[in-house]
Amino acid sequence: MRTTKAARLLAAGVAVTALTLLSACGGRQHQENEALGSGAPVPAQAKKPKVNVLPGMPPVEDPADVYAADRPNQLSPVVKDFPSRVYVPNTESNTVTVIDPKTYQVIETIPVGRQPQHVVPSWDLKTLWVNNDLGNSLTPIDPKTGKPGKPVAVHDPYNLYFTPDGKHAVVMASMDRQLVFRDAHTMKVVKAVPVNCYGVNHADFSADGRYFIVSCEFSGELLKVDTVQMKVVAQQKLPYAGAKPQDVKISPDGKLFYIADMVADGMWILDGDTFAKPRFLYTGKGCHGLYISRDSREMYISNRGEGSISVFDFTRNRLTKKWRLPGGGSPDMGGVSADGKVLWLSGRYNAEVYAIDTRTGTELARIKVGRGPHGLAVYPQPGRYSLGHTGIFR
Repeated sequence: MRTTKAARLLAAGVAVTALTLLSACGGRQHQENEALGSGAPVPAQAKKPKVNVLPGMPPVEDPADVYAADRPNQLSPVVKDFPSRVYVPNTESNTVTVIDPKTYQVIETIPVGRQPQHVVPSWDLKTLWVNNDLGNSLTPIDPKTGKPGKPVAVHDPYNLYFTPDGKHAVVMASMDRQLVFRDAHTMKVVKAVPVNCYGVNHADFSADGRYFIVSCEFSGELLKVDTVQMKVVAQQKLPYAGAKPQDVKISPDGKLFYIADMVADGMWILDGDTFAKPRFLYTGKGCHGLYISRDSREMYISNRGEGSISVFDFTRNRLTKKWRLPGGGSPDMGGVSADGKVLWLSGRYNAEVYAIDTRTGTELARIKVGRGPHGLAVYPQPGRYSLGHTGIFR
């Protein structure tokens, strides 16, 4: 099966093995001191280039690493007193399972709307939004108390993101074929943007916040969306028959986007600025979710179709490990613990959740939950603000 897919990719003109990614994305880059007119050395910190960010967006702490604020246990004062929990939306049970990550025990099951797809931290970190896709609502959960609030009417909320300036929520209205910009607090519609693709589902923002890349699952396409203008500015079809793009993540240095593809069985690597034809890297059957390590050196890739997790090393520009779940499974969406030691993933087709040691790949726990677990959120996590999904923090 893998040989057939590689041949089809090569026939489409995609160089599967010729990756030329930029290296040294994960660490802080050090520059040599330059002389001022007086001959005095320039401090390394003073020489860091400033990123011209989206107006209203918090400044980029380190241009060499967009995840610099996500270091182990570097919690915002907003969340530092929140209890550590894992929130699991069960799409077929219409519930959210709450797990204590210290004991690996289910402590509560919260009834929510129909077909909850993802649990999404708000931009200001104060609320967890449960995306009840077929229920056409968002259920707020107070992460301090763990209690749900009154649902908010929102049509077709398959997934949810927030613009980096904190002004707007962006609803991935998959069946409606729209990107719906809403007020980040009231959820009132600001602008509904029709799209010419099927199945908008996942996204991530550029380092400066001025655009974001969106995957279209059912038509195998990618969109580039201008954050300020709130409109699609570019679109392309992936060069693989039947492509089904999923999760999207930006590289630590902000230069590349990685897009998981569960049919091509690997990741597309895209230059977001040029939006040119992407390269491809095979990872495993059913490539689905992408998660950055707390030191920004690695990315964990869930291969749902084969019950494995691939590890991509940014500093070496290649895959370095593959961890297989004992007895198999269907690892899907999730997140990394606040201390960076545990990767949590939902088992989409097995009504279970996996806790995986990020140092060894050892399965620490396998916990039974409701039917169809999907976009689980580990909360709280380090970071200054949330861009949405199951936890994209900056």
